[in-house]
Amino acid sequence: MSPGWPGAWERLGVPPEELEEVSGEREVLASLPRMKRKKMYVLEPIVKMVLKGNTSNDNTSFLDSEFRYTLFPVFYSIVFILGLTANSYVLFVLHRLREAQTMNEIRIYMTNLTVADLLFVCALPFWIDYFLRRGDWKYSDILCRVIGTFFYINNYCSILFLTAISVNRYWAVTCPLDAASSNCWRRGALISTIIWVLTLSFSMEYLVKPGVNKDQANVSRCFEGYHEDNEDSKRFLAITHLVIVTSFFLVFFIVVACNLLIARALLIQSPSQALGSVSAKPRGVKRQALQMLCVVVVVFIVCFLPHHLVQYPWTLAVLQIQEGWGSTGWNDTTRCWLNDAHQITLMLMGLNCLLDPVVYCFATRRFRLYIKDHLKRVGKGRHYSDTIATHISMTSQGLHNEPGAS
Repeated sequence: MSPGWPGAWERLGVPPEELEEVSGEREVLASLPRMKRKKMYVLEPIVKMVLKGNTSNDNTSFLDSEFRYTLFPVFYSIVFILGLTANSYVLFVLHRLREAQTMNEIRIYMTNLTVADLLFVCALPFWIDYFLRRGDWKYSDILCRVIGTFFYINNYCSILFLTAISVNRYWAVTCPLDAASSNCWRRGALISTIIWVLTLSFSMEYLVKPGVNKDQANVSRCFEGYHEDNEDSKRFLAITHLVIVTSFFLVFFIVVACNLLIARALLIQSPSQALGSVSAKPRGVKRQALQMLCVVVVVFIVCFLPHHLVQYPWTLAVLQIQEGWGSTGWNDTTRCWLNDAHQITLMLMGLNCLLDPVVYCFATRRFRLYIKDHLKRVGKGRHYSDTIATHISMTSQGLHNEPGAS
């Protein structure tokens, strides 16, 4: 007899001499007619109720993907080293450009995006240790909540700040005079504040609710699985994820639309319009602006789109809502396939902290010019000095009206 059944029968008040050796749901149900012959009719609905509860627990068992315990530590170690180096250097460059007063709204978005990336990178050592221990969390529940929240903050701050950069570039290309005459610094600070408030507000739930839970093998899982036991809580969680996924696709549509309109405006620009720019190299400016558009769209398609395509079906597979809205009836093979796909998309989302610095290089010519000059000096063995920032400031004055210059 399986370990779970004696306790259930004892709770039902079945005398030991009436207890039959059964090992599963089918055998228990098969024994009900014999129980009826012994005048135990009242037990049939109760037994079925107990069995239904036991089956529900089996269906909501923890879904796992063995490959992640080998792949994730290696992948996240690479992301940690490269991401920490790249984003720290980006902050250094942005700081020097701020001193030279050569960047405004775009610099604000880039700085905030870099901070969000560094939050994620700083949490990676804990995730590396977690997967090396085969998904067994050995730290406090509060720390689990914090590093799990960093993951969501990074991803959704990245999505929103990349959207802000796309809208800003669209405005600079289609309405250059309005963009140049407006208070860019104040607008950038306001939009950045709104993005952080929204992201932190939606992430607050993850800081309040328990982050660590035990699975059937008594393994402490961090930010994996759900604590909701009743159907209403599961259904509410499914609706929440549906809203998040739908919101992402609305933002994704805005990003694609802005970048397509920017590309259209650049490609149909007449030679006289291009030559009317202060720049002596309009073709190069146009090419760099188009490259920036491609990089932003690639980041969305590679890092964020796969996750949000899989997220909602995976949520339903994990919750296993038994009846009504949200119920699926998927078998174990489908659920395992969805979980494997979900794990891969989580890994792809981690790439955004490496690709964001590439966006910066194409988003502003001053950023590229600074890095090029700095690396050239380092390559020649010359020490960095404030004259670089001064040189960039003077050079950038002739680039102010270019589409890729801000």
